This record gives sequence, C-alpha cells and structure tokens, in this order.
Amino acid sequence: MSKQVLICVDDETTVLRSLKTELKKAVGNDYFIEIAEGGDEALELVEELLEKGDEVPLVISDYIMPDMKGDELLKRVHQLSPKTLKIMLTGQADLEAVTNAINYAKLYRYIAKPWQPEDLKLTVTEAIHSYIQDKKITLKNAKLQQLNIEQSALIAKLDESDRKFRAIFNQTFQFTGMLNTEGILLEANQTALDFGGLQLSDVVGKPFWKCQWWAISPITQTQLQAAITQAIQGQFIRYEVDVLGESDRTATIDFSIKPIFDANGKVEYLIVEGRDISDRKLAQEALLQAEQKYRSIFENALEGIFQSTPDGRYISANRALAQIYGYDSPEELMATITNIPEQLYVEPHNRTEFLTLMQNYGEVSDFESRVYRKDGRIIWISESARTVCNADGVVCYYQGFIEDITARKKAEAERTKFTNELYQLNEAFSRFVPRQFLQLLDKKSIVDVRLGDQVQREMSVLFSDIRNFTTLSESMTPEDNFKFINAYLCRMEPALIENQGFIDKYIGDAIMALFSGSADDALKAGLAMLQQLAEYNRNRANFGYVSIKIGIGINTGSLMLGTVGGKHRMDGTVVSDAVNLAARLESLTKEYQVPLLITHYTLARLQNPMEYSIRFIDKVKVKGKSKAVAVFEVFDEDEPQVKDGKLATKTIFEEGLFLYHQQSTTQAAQRFEEVLSLNPKDIVAQIYLERC
Repeated sequence: MSKQVLICVDDETTVLRSLKTELKKAVGNDYFIEIAEGGDEALELVEELLEKGDEVPLVISDYIMPDMKGDELLKRVHQLSPKTLKIMLTGQADLEAVTNAINYAKLYRYIAKPWQPEDLKLTVTEAIHSYIQDKKITLKNAKLQQLNIEQSALIAKLDESDRKFRAIFNQTFQFTGMLNTEGILLEANQTALDFGGLQLSDVVGKPFWKCQWWAISPITQTQLQAAITQAIQGQFIRYEVDVLGESDRTATIDFSIKPIFDANGKVEYLIVEGRDISDRKLAQEALLQAEQKYRSIFENALEGIFQSTPDGRYISANRALAQIYGYDSPEELMATITNIPEQLYVEPHNRTEFLTLMQNYGEVSDFESRVYRKDGRIIWISESARTVCNADGVVCYYQGFIEDITARKKAEAERTKFTNELYQLNEAFSRFVPRQFLQLLDKKSIVDVRLGDQVQREMSVLFSDIRNFTTLSESMTPEDNFKFINAYLCRMEPALIENQGFIDKYIGDAIMALFSGSADDALKAGLAMLQQLAEYNRNRANFGYVSIKIGIGINTGSLMLGTVGGKHRMDGTVVSDAVNLAARLESLTKEYQVPLLITHYTLARLQNPMEYSIRFIDKVKVKGKSKAVAVFEVFDEDEPQVKDGKLATKTIFEEGLFLYHQQSTTQAAQRFEEVLSLNPKDIVAQIYLERC
C-alpha cells in the first residue's frame, strides 16, 4: 500500500530535527516525515519513494546548502514529481533564486528563517490541503473524462444501432409501418414507400386508410378502419387484401396489424406489416390449373398412368391402364391386382430387375416386359417410371407410364425375320455377284445395280486353267466332273480372297479373278494357288489319283468393269485389252510348260520385284496389236533344284534370248546349251534350243 511522505532538506542537523518536530505537530500521524542533509540525498530519496509508488505531497528545502542550492533542488524535484508542492526556507536567498524556484519549480511559498512555528504550521497545512484538493480535482477530471469517453462510445453505438435498425427497417422485403392509437401513420419503411412510389412526407401524419395504398376502393378503406379499431382493443388482425401501388399497379398482400402494449398493458402503438403474395396467388392459381390439366391428362391419356408402392400395389391408375390390362375400370384393376410381380408379370424376375434399376438410378425408361391381361392373354408393355421420395429421402411410391407395345414387338419380330431372310438372300447373291464388284460400281446392294452400270479402273487380271482338263474329264462321269471341279475351286478360292482379290467368274475349270489393289496382291495370289495345288496333288497321290497342272497368267492395266446383258438377264464382266492379254498369257503357259507368267505391265507395278524369282522369256504380240509385250516367268514355286538352277543361269539364259531375237541363232544355241548343261530340267531353255 502506498504512503504519503513529507521531505525536509537542510545541511544543518539541528534545523532538520527542529523542522521535523514542527511538521509532526502540524500533520500528526497522517504523513511520514523524511529528512535529507543535502540536495543529492534528497533527490535519491524522492526517486526511491516514487519507484515504490509512494506519494510526496511536499518538499521543504533550505536555500543555502554546500552541494546544491535550494532553488536548483526544487527545480529537479519538480522534474521528477510535478504535483509535489515546494517550500523554500532561507533568509539569504536573493530575488533571482526565488524567481527561479517560482518559474521552474512552481514554488508554493517562500518562508524566511528563522520561521514562526504558527506560520510554518499554517503554511504546511494549507499546502497539504491544496495538494489533496488538486488530487481530488485531478481524479474527478479523470473520471469525468472517462465518463465523456464512455458517453461518446454509447452515443456512437446508439447511432450505429439506429442506422442498422433503419437499414433493416427500410430494406426488408415486407411493407412495415407504425400507427398511433388514432390510426395516424407515424413511420413507414422504404419498401412500402417504393411500392407506392411515395415519399415519407406524403404519408406520415395522415390517417392510414387515407394513404395512397388503400385508395383502391372505399370498401378496402372501410375494412382497414374496422381492423384498426379491433387492433386498438388489443386484437391481432391478419387478412389478405388488394392494395394500390405505383402507376396504379394492384398487388395482393398478406396484411397484419399487431398491437404494442406499454408497461400498464395499454395499447401504445400499432405495427402494420404486409407481404406481397401476388406471385404466390398466381402460383396457386397456376397450380390449380396444372392440377386440373394433369387430372384431364390422367383421365384421357392414351398411355397407362400409374402410381404403385414398392411392394407391388397400385395407389392410382387411369382408365387407359385398365383398358391395356383388360379391366372395365381403374377401380376394378386396383382391387384385383394386389401383387404386381406375381399377378401381372409373365417372368417375375422382370419385376425384380425393374425394382433394382429403380433403387440404383431412381428412374427407368422403356423397360419392356411380358404381362398377363385379365382374360389371360399375354401382351408386351413398355414401362417408364421414376421414384418419388419424401423430404427424408424415403421412397413413397413409383410413378410412371405404361404403353402396350404388342403390335410393335410383332412388327419387330417380322422385321427381324425379313432382315434375316434378306441377309441370307444377299449372302446368296454375293456368291454370284461379289461384294467387291458392287463396291467398285459404288452400289450398296444388288438391287441398286442397273444394266449398263460401268466404271473404268486400273486392275490386275488373273487367268488360270487346268492343263489337259478335257482329257482328264473324259475318264470321269458328269457327277465326278462336278465333284472334281468343286474340290479344286474350293482350294483355289481362299488363295485369291486372302490376297484381296475377288473371282469375277468361273469358266468351267478356269478362273478369272480381279485385283483392285497393288499388282503384288495378284502375284502373291498366283503363287498361293500353286502352293495350294501342290498340297492338293499330295492328297490326290494318297488316293491314287494323277497329279494336275495349272497355268496362270497375270496382266495389269486399265479396264472397264460393268454390267452387260438384256432386260431379263444380265451379268457383271470386264472388257479390256488387259483382260485379253491375261488370257493370252495363260495360254502361253502351256507352250512354255511353266505355271506362272506375267507381263512387263505387271512387273513394272510390283512394289519390290526383287522379292520374287523372275526372268524374261519372250516377247509376244496380242491379236490386233502391233506392239509386242514382254513376258516374264515367275518360278518361285518350282522344285528347289530347278529354281536354284534358273537363278544360277538367269544371266546366260537372258543373253541367249537376246541373241535369239537378234537372229544370232548359233550363238544363242550355245548359251542355251550352257544353261541346260547346268540345269537339264529347264524346259524353256530346251524349247529355245530347239527353235535355234
């Protein structure tokens, strides 16, 4: 707890004791009295007391002291404790010293030595009293200042609260106002004013029923007056009424009057409120119309409409649904069908599937099932439904539509049957007219083909024929002939198709095939045919049949592909010199006794001719053409020994051909003899040697 201390300062101990005694008599035990024998000691004492929180109401100091003058001491005390009162004792102080003490230390009084006890007592008592009064005034001023601050804060809060209230009051969506007990309007919010296109001054102070809002009709004004009278008696009033807005706009409001009571229970004010419910009224009317419309649709729809519980009972059904199921009325249907899965569905698992879809997705579209009618007949239906839940997400019922699709399902079955038959028919036609033929003519179906349809394309043509077939067939019955030809052709067909070719026609045992892709496709197909033939001959040998040989000619060039014939019979064919040349090559295979020949036109269009074993064997002229065509033998499928021999003697052989065509037959013969010495089975070299 802080204490109050009076300090006496003098360099004479006797004076200090005397001064302390006099002060003790003057102030009693209310104050502590400390002494200091110099200025420095006094300053240390003041600092120590102030640091402890004690008060120093008064310092009495001598003027003449060896270490520090009294006026300097009091000045420095004032700097430490401005509120401390200062008294200077001396008989030797000059005017300047006193002036300094007054100006810089705020000297309370100057007492000359020796002092009069009564004068000292009176001076000290007044100084302490003055200090106490100043302290009280300071405290009062501080409290007053705090009160002023708190009051200002309170006023600011009140202003802020008023602004907030005013903002809420004016921005609320409701029309709000206040009336006195005579029905005079005291306040109206901005929402109400804006609705009527009014200013506050237009309505405040007027009877409420005479304001613009209620000028819609005298009946409305009279009704309002009666409502105000009831509210003044303490009743809460609420009703719907039409009021007038800006530009004579009419709106329906939910209007209420609430009485506000004072502390004595007497009505003091009336609070009026209104909510614009015009949209709600319109929505209610629209809802009513929608319900009527829905009921009309429900009753007159051609589709069956239903509501059913998850466990399989009908909640509602329209007449169309009853008719679909063969019942006379919806009531009869709902009374009869109490277990939808067992009584309606032909396959009960369909209902299980339907419920699973509803649980997983909340809706089902075009779910098809077979169901029983009342008379036992089975029909097809299509269901579309959705789940209806309450606010907690619990399923209430299923709602949806049902359509009788029995006729459609029958039509679909007939259409499927027709499609299958048409597909089979097209498959059958494709055996006679290849799909590739239609594609080249840019036709989707055989029915689109017309006599004279044609297109010009560059293609490779492959002709093949069985050697000496006439002689071979003479030893077979007609039935065996057909079996043999079909067995042979069935083996050759895959080799052509797998290499992107298609068979244009069979001419007895001969095959004519076309390739619209690269020339390599045709050549690979020819080599594949020879491979198939080798396999076929091995099988024939196992059964004791003689081997057969075939010749293949391939040419590449421009040709016309199209349809020829008459009104009742037409056929697809190709017409071109390229076709004739391919047929001529096939004939040459017999002359040179080689299986596969190609023209230089085909050779020039091979992507990589070095992949094949090829050699030049002749130049021929096609009938009607003056320019000779180079003919090449492809011997990849020869016996390995013969093939290797032809590759080894290719250069010598082709030199012999060159000399032969230059009419140097003697030199040519030497080359062919050399070839035969190395490869005795080279039949083409033997033929040319004989020609030489």
